[in-house]
Amino acid sequence: AAPSFEEYLKSRGDAAAAPAPAPAAAAPAPAAPAAPAAPAAPAAPAAVPSAAAPGSDGFQYGIYDGQKWDHDAKKAVYDQWDPTAPRSTLNFNPFETFGGNSPDASGIYPGENRYKDPIRGDVSYAIMMAEKADIEAMNANPKAGDAPGAPGRKN
Repeated sequence: AAPSFEEYLKSRGDAAAAPAPAPAAAAPAPAAPAAPAAPAAPAAPAAVPSAAAPGSDGFQYGIYDGQKWDHDAKKAVYDQWDPTAPRSTLNFNPFETFGGNSPDASGIYPGENRYKDPIRGDVSYAIMMAEKADIEAMNANPKAGDAPGAPGRKN
């Protein structure tokens, strides 16, 4: 049989071995019935992070670099996108594909210099169908200036 994780750490001489499990606690006494809870307030929209300062080489990654790059993050970047301004790591359409690929959180495509594999969100069929409907609605109502060859587009 394989050793436990704690035994493995001890065999390595690791001083920070896993602590022993805590003893089981006694079952709590039954609580009195609680009053009905007030309806929950709607969740506030998530704040859009601010961009990090450029690195020593002057390159600035996108505002979601190193964070979850899910549909909500892409929508936040899309909402800030200006197709008439030059394309950059802070101004790009996250739903635009190039060569069949989607960009990372900085608008960089696989195979390009500085591409980072994004931290992806959960995926299920129901989530994908909701995202598809959302993207179809965006495509039906494009932003002003969003046309092939626009400064803020890759294509």
